[in-house]
Amino acid sequence: MVGAADRPIKAYSLSLDQKLVRLWGMESALDYHTARALLDWQIELGATEAIGDVPVDRYALPDTTPKAKKPTAAQVAPAKPAKVDPVTVAKSAALAAGSLDQLRAAMDGFNHCELKRGARQLVFSDGTPGARVMIIGEAPGREEDREGKPFVGRAGQLLDRMLAAIDLSRSDSVYITNVLPWRPPQNRDPKPEEIGMMKPFLERHVALAKPEVLVVMGNISCQAVLGKRGITRLRGQWDLALELPVIPMFHPAYLLRQPQMKRQAWADLLDLKARLGGQ
Repeated sequence: MVGAADRPIKAYSLSLDQKLVRLWGMESALDYHTARALLDWQIELGATEAIGDVPVDRYALPDTTPKAKKPTAAQVAPAKPAKVDPVTVAKSAALAAGSLDQLRAAMDGFNHCELKRGARQLVFSDGTPGARVMIIGEAPGREEDREGKPFVGRAGQLLDRMLAAIDLSRSDSVYITNVLPWRPPQNRDPKPEEIGMMKPFLERHVALAKPEVLVVMGNISCQAVLGKRGITRLRGQWDLALELPVIPMFHPAYLLRQPQMKRQAWADLLDLKARLGGQ
């Protein structure tokens, strides 16, 4: 291995002999070989400039150091990304869906609703697409979140009995969905912003399913479809939305808690049957 002393040394402002003489002439116990070893060590460290013959007073030098430029606004803080409007994204995704399967995929890929993070799965629909009657519920509960279908459990069983009483069923004459496809935490009421961002999907769902009559069950459904609340006041009164006749009804879960209201629910079912029979 070639040592530092055997390498060719570049020419500097002072010759090697001059450097050694200066080191040799210092009042120290260094001999020639020690001074040479020290000089080689400095070269290994990258010291390639020799000290000049004349000392320099650094305090007397003019201040030629360039002043640091003030950072521009863009350098101080990076530009924030443009804020995304979930409703605009939802409208675009919904309109691009040309079938119910494509709509389901678009809703499943919509990541702007926080409810999706806490739900097990998307609850899209149940029943018969293209049926004359389309029922719109509020939001999935625990059973719906587990099974991936709207209106299951006790409320779903009651709905099936209600429909059977007027000769309707999921299997051939009713299509069912919800305003929201994901379960809210602890079954809380959906927030207005959650309803607003999912409403374009609901409207597209109705357009693709092509029902003749809409049945909105519960306050949340009335708010999303009709822009009104107060199911006790609204129930049984036909309205118009999405270019379709709409009848508000009590939600089956409400009827389980308030069985005395089943008489009004039965009257609404008979009204629905009469409407279908007259078309």
